[in-house]
Amino acid sequence: MVSFQHRTSEEPTDAFEKPGLPVFGLGSVAHMVLGGKFGSFLGVNLGFGFGVTMGVHMAGNISGAHMNAALTFTNCALGRMSWKKFPVYILGQFLGSFLAAATIYCLFYSAIIEFSGGRLTVTGPIATASIFATYLPDHSTLWRGFLDEVLVTGMLQLCLFAITDKENNPALQGTQALVIGILVVVIGVSLGMNTGYAMNPSRDLPPRFFTYIAGWGIQVFRARDWWWVPVVAPLLGAYLGGIIYLVFIGSTIARRPQILEDSMVYEDRRIPVLPKTMPNPPMTSPLTPVSVSPINRPSVRTVPPLSDPIHLEHF
Repeated sequence: MVSFQHRTSEEPTDAFEKPGLPVFGLGSVAHMVLGGKFGSFLGVNLGFGFGVTMGVHMAGNISGAHMNAALTFTNCALGRMSWKKFPVYILGQFLGSFLAAATIYCLFYSAIIEFSGGRLTVTGPIATASIFATYLPDHSTLWRGFLDEVLVTGMLQLCLFAITDKENNPALQGTQALVIGILVVVIGVSLGMNTGYAMNPSRDLPPRFFTYIAGWGIQVFRARDWWWVPVVAPLLGAYLGGIIYLVFIGSTIARRPQILEDSMVYEDRRIPVLPKTMPNPPMTSPLTPVSVSPINRPSVRTVPPLSDPIHLEHF
């Protein structure tokens, strides 16, 4: 999740913005599975990465670019967002992802039928269910896949906090969407082989439900008992990544000093003084008569204002 200012009526529009990311990503997977020379693993990473970029541009000022249930959960758990918004955001993400899967199914239906010979299978050489959701490869085990998803999602959340932390070294204003998209591409090309780097329950579970309804059957949930891992592991990974950033990086960042222009303070002790238009009153006893003659007026020494701004530590 990216922190942007957003309008107050963001929730009802989520379902119409969220399909942008999955459509580009799932479409690139369809090219790799069905198209042969038309697709590649690099193309999949670019599709998902720049799909995220487009999603941030579309939803950044509306919902804060909430496109990942794991990141939304982490922001709520760390107190950065109200839990009241959590179910509404999750509903929008799930509905958008489900609609994206339906869109890709309609666009590539004839290619899917031709490639599979009319048999919608989950595993094997003509499997097409992997277009819509992730499945554990033969070379990995369930718990290795679980740890893999925890790691990649933790890296995603940690890097997102760094990119958007204004007190650290954030991405330049207006470039956040592109930098976040590049981050997803980098994670995919470096860590995506083992599990397909789901990193997002909203990206994996709704399309899996769609394939169950569309004809792939119950096997989409039974294949190596994998279906729950892309739901649970990203939640744990994102939370751990957020904690690691806040404890080991965020807590060590020095606070920026506050600058006060034309402030009338002593530079060495930072003690405020009265302006020269308000002279110090003389110290007199209440029993001592005071003359108002101009000759008897006490002399007042004024302190000239400092010309340079003074840096005050911001606490």
